[in-house]
Parts: sequence; structure tokens; C-alpha cells
Amino acid sequence: MDKRVYFLMIVSFIVGMVELIISGLLDLIAKDLDVSLGAAGFLVTIFSLIFAIASPILLIMTAKIERKKLTLNFLVLFLLGNIISVISPTYTILLLGRIISALSGALLIILCLVMAPRLVEPKYRGRAIGIVSMGVSGSLVLGVPIGLMLGEMFSWRAPFILISVLTAFSIIGVYLWMDRVEPRPSVPIGKQLATLKSRRILFAHITTFLYMTGHSVLYTYLKPFLQESMDLEATWISVIFLIFGIAAVSGGGIGGTLADTLGTKRTVISAIVLFGVIMMIIPFTTGIMPIFIITLIIWGIMSWAISPAMQSYLIESSPETADIQQSLSNSSLHFGIAVGAFFGGIIIGQFTTDANAFVGGILIIASLGSMYVSLRSGNSTKASTTN
Repeated sequence: MDKRVYFLMIVSFIVGMVELIISGLLDLIAKDLDVSLGAAGFLVTIFSLIFAIASPILLIMTAKIERKKLTLNFLVLFLLGNIISVISPTYTILLLGRIISALSGALLIILCLVMAPRLVEPKYRGRAIGIVSMGVSGSLVLGVPIGLMLGEMFSWRAPFILISVLTAFSIIGVYLWMDRVEPRPSVPIGKQLATLKSRRILFAHITTFLYMTGHSVLYTYLKPFLQESMDLEATWISVIFLIFGIAAVSGGGIGGTLADTLGTKRTVISAIVLFGVIMMIIPFTTGIMPIFIITLIIWGIMSWAISPAMQSYLIESSPETADIQQSLSNSSLHFGIAVGAFFGGIIIGQFTTDANAFVGGILIIASLGSMYVSLRSGNSTKASTTN
């Protein structure tokens, strides 16, 4: 495996941490900047929405720019956004910093994902995507405990200082170690978006949205679930988040390897089935800690094992528009996180947290249906992109 793929994984981890790293510090931010907890929570919501919407748009707008140069420019912009967050004296300035970080980070994650498979032979494509996905998944699941630890020890600004320092090192690393990566031959925007007329492509993206929504319905509220179902103390909750994070990070690598060995279709279907079943039985495992931990590990692995296989599937289905398909897949994933968190909040306000697990499982199983539609639709994207 090309060592540059692992460097792209590190970059994706650093960039991805910004999204959820303040989730455990909202009370500190609200108190320091004299805003409501809801307003502080909006800093996470706006980031996820911008991340999802901006990704495909920016990828299309920058389609003709050499990739190393583009990565460096947006890393500098990302650094600026985080510096603004560090020094922000008011909520409005902090919101501005978050918007800049989201816009630049949205493109940087996609650049890492689209460059990685180009650095390796086709037979290692799934593994390359999986390795970068490990960085993305690791940032999303480890960002919360990292931010919580730094925030409690120092202040809520400390996580942004860490990210700013790591971003500066990333800029140096990209400049010194990454070779030029020329953009793919430009495909007109109309032809790229026309691929969504293909049921195969459209329902693949719907699959990503549904399973990630199902995951987010419970994961966003994992802390109250653990408190309500198992009456755990803060130390044990931190341990469980760490275990889940390690499992999720490994899931990206496992999913990429399985995609290369078993095939993308088998991997996606098998992972969704196991994912849905595990989600639904989680409430029944909380009475026995060892069984719950095993279930938690499987949940963590499955939650991110699907992504690299799905992205390889999209590349196979529409190779001419592979970049935009990976971008749209990433957007579907982040829309799923936002929608799952929203509906999870409604559910938790009306029922016990066990209901979040059942609803999440149903949504994941529903994604199996949309994937079945995609597989049965046949590969009609060539026709769509050449009309």
C-alpha cells in the first residue's frame, strides 16, 4: 500500500475532528459566550449541514484545479477557520469560524477520498478508501472524547488549538510529501448530476442516508442510553465511548479489505444485515456487561465497514463520475447524521432510550431494501452520462 494513503488518512482524521469535537463542551461554550444551550448546539448542526451541502458543489467548482495545490489552499483556509474559533470573543465570530471550517473541511475530506484510490492499483482500491475512511470514522467517534477531555482540563478553546497545530503540520506534510495529482478529465455538470436519474446510483445514496440515520438515532444519544439502561458512572461511559471509537476506526479498514476480497455487493449486504440485527438487540444486552461490550464492538465495526464498500460500489457503477459519486455519498452520510440526531431527539423526548435502538434498527433494515433496488436496477449510468 502506498504510504501516501496513510498520510491522507491522518489529514482526514484531523479535518473530520472539527465536526463533533465540541459536542461534549456545549455547556462550557454556552456559559462562556452567554448563549443558550440550544444556540451552542446549533454550532454542530450548521457544521453538518454545510459539510453535506458544500461538498459536491465545491468539488464541481474546483474540478479543473490540480489536487495538491487545491488541498494546500483549503488546508490554509481550514487553519484560518480554526484560528478564528480559538480567538472568537463572541458567539457570532465563533459561528463564522465554524462556517469557514465546514466549507473548507467538506472539500478536504472528499479530496482525501478521491485521491487515495488513484495512488494504488485497482485491486487495492477498496482498501485505500477504507484506510481513509478509518480517518473519517475515527475523527467522528474519537472527536467527542478528545474534545471533552481537553475542554474539561483547560477550556473549550483547547480542542481548536490542538486542531490548528495539527493542521499546520498537515500543510507542511502535504507540501513536502505529496506529489502533484492532476484532476480527472472534466465531465460536464449536467452529465454528472444526470447519474442520479439512474435508480442504481440514486438508491445507493439513499442506502447510505438510511443506515447512517439509523446509526445516528442511537449514537447521538448513547450517553443518556447508557445512563438510563445501565446506570453507569462517567468513567465507565468514557471507557465505552473509547471502545466504540476503536471498533469504528477498525471498521473502515475491515470494510475496505472485505470489499476487495468478497466484492462490494456481498460486503454491503452482509454488513447492513448484521448492523440492523445488532442495533435491535442492543437493549437486550445491557444486563450483562461482557455481552453488551461484544455487541458494542460489532456495532462500531459495522457502522463504518459499509462506507468503503459502498464507495467502491459507486466507482464501479459510474467510473466516469467517480469523484462526484464519492462526494454525494459523503453528503448522504452527513445528512444521515443530522437527520438521525434530530429524530433521535424527538424519540428520546417521548419514549425510553430503548426506542432509539429499535427505530435505528428499522431504518438500517430499510436501507437493505433500498440497496436491493439499486442492485436490481442494473448498471444504466453509462446511458445516463452519455445522453
